[in-house]
Amino acid sequence: MASFFSEIGRNRLKSILLMAVFSLFFMGIIYLLVWYLGAGLLGLAIGAILVAAYALLSYHFGSRFVLRMSGAKPADRKQYPFLFDTVEGLASASQVPVPAIYVINDPSPNAFATGNSKRHASIAVTTGLLQMMDKEELQGVVAHEMSHIGNNDIQFMLMAVVFAGVIGIAAAFLRGMFWFGGRGRNGGIIALVALAIGLLAPLFAMLLRLAISRRREYMADANGGRLTRDPKSLADALKKIKNYAVSPKTSPVAHANEMTASLYFANPFKAQSLMNLFSTHPPIDDRIARLEKMY
Repeated sequence: MASFFSEIGRNRLKSILLMAVFSLFFMGIIYLLVWYLGAGLLGLAIGAILVAAYALLSYHFGSRFVLRMSGAKPADRKQYPFLFDTVEGLASASQVPVPAIYVINDPSPNAFATGNSKRHASIAVTTGLLQMMDKEELQGVVAHEMSHIGNNDIQFMLMAVVFAGVIGIAAAFLRGMFWFGGRGRNGGIIALVALAIGLLAPLFAMLLRLAISRRREYMADANGGRLTRDPKSLADALKKIKNYAVSPKTSPVAHANEMTASLYFANPFKAQSLMNLFSTHPPIDDRIARLEKMY
């Protein structure tokens, strides 16, 4: 039987290592771009200011944009009393402020957490999740999302998205260097290197971001099971979602897109990726198996 704390600790370490690789890769791309442009320390400082401004805007307005884009509406306590009781109880157990509660009118069973801090967090659940899950299973899903808040996953994933976005912009400049050629005697070689990095950097950045996302899902599963002391119900919720996803009559979450997909409790798209490397979530069977080892 796997320990809750050993599973959480193992996944946290892997997430930190992945983020460290992401940061080093990010710094290398920015340094290469500044070096090629010959901008020196001034160019590096301007680049840092632009990146900081981009990150600040994403930090303050990103969660509102996600909620609006997802069609989330503030939940009514009179209509969903058990949902409010569950969120408030798990917030107390997690020792975090009670997040704002939203409901998405969508038959697909799913949920996500968003926000820029523990004090300014939100949890959104679909009507399909509320209808499909029993009380224990709903508690398991909410505990998973509460774990994302308690583990600072919201800020963690935000930084991954920011890094990926900046790397994409820098890669576009590097690709442009190929078309305009390099400087000096070795300009052609430099241009070819710039093209290779410009093409591969966004792919590598995306793979790192998705790997971080999958690792945080494992950690939230483990911590969600710890919070409720009932990993079986969380596993049962995943089984219901799996059965729903393979049914030919079901549809993906209507308002989900590539930008918000990694936030959801389970993959919001009906079609699954052919390669786990390109998936926002770990294989659902693997998540179930890990939870089953905890009880």
